[in-house]
Amino acid sequence: MTAHPKSGHAGSGQDRGSPDGAKRTAADASTDRSAASEESEAQRAKGIPEAAVARLAVYLRVLSEMRAQEVSTVSSEALASAAGVNSAKLRKDLSYIGSYGTRGVGYEIAVLVGQIERTLGLTRQHSVAVVGIGNLGHALANYPGFPGRGFPVSALFDLDEDLVGVPLGGLFVQHLDSIPDVCAERGITIGVIATPAQGAQEVCDRLVAGGVTCILNFAPVVLQVPENVEVRKVDLAVEMQILSFHMARRQQDGADGTAADGVVTDGTAADGAAADRSEPLAAAAAAGGDEPDASSNGVPSSGSTRAGDTASGTASGAVGASTASGTRAPGRDPFASDPVSGMVV
Repeated sequence: MTAHPKSGHAGSGQDRGSPDGAKRTAADASTDRSAASEESEAQRAKGIPEAAVARLAVYLRVLSEMRAQEVSTVSSEALASAAGVNSAKLRKDLSYIGSYGTRGVGYEIAVLVGQIERTLGLTRQHSVAVVGIGNLGHALANYPGFPGRGFPVSALFDLDEDLVGVPLGGLFVQHLDSIPDVCAERGITIGVIATPAQGAQEVCDRLVAGGVTCILNFAPVVLQVPENVEVRKVDLAVEMQILSFHMARRQQDGADGTAADGVVTDGTAADGAAADRSEPLAAAAAAGGDEPDASSNGVPSSGSTRAGDTASGTASGAVGASTASGTRAPGRDPFASDPVSGMVV
């Protein structure tokens, strides 16, 4: 009665030798290679410095522009120049994702775009909710760059009864109380908080309760979140203070140069490349063309103002970089041709 096991073993061998069996074997091998490749990329991604991650997003925007113009390859020098960094830094950044280019040819744009998108997690489906539909939230909800970069806005929330039920960008504004249910139902992955500081934590808690694990916070407050939730903070006033610091340092360097050499130094960047320190989503805030105000209190507050009011005046687009010659390059919106929070991010 050993014929059955024997027969089964023989049949198994015949399956492997048959065309269908060969196809299954090849498919299994391909799946194994794909899984190994994803695991390798995931390991590399863990070792990428945060500053390099921000630059990768800029490289992706530039590469997407080039691909739209049907350019197939690009040298490291050309890509670095378009991204506002030096070529050595660019090559170092791309080495983190396992891309080294080809000598005399450069990088294949389509391949490099795919590598960066996988590293940044852009091959996954994202869905965004904006909470607080004041001037800033209104601008973010209407910004066309988000859907084009894989971050469609799928839900809008506010506390103001006058705004609840109002259509905006193809969506109806919903009440804050519905955040957990709506976020869970629509699979929201990124929550954008554009509320006053007083209510930001409550909004954050409701987003987390709805399964949101990534939060872009425009409110001037530090949020308390579980370990599995990632928070990125955007404070336009802080960005202006940083710009003020660099301006003061440049002026001091110029004064020192005059005292030492009788001429003012030209302010050339240390790495010979333009330095764009703008916050990506500040440009999105500018899309509304208005200064954030307290016309709609997205959360319970008293005499509070909208997140972003601390930055006097309209949140401008990305601030133009200083070129190596000391002149200022035109301001560039990192999302102009787009999206992260991005979420530039």
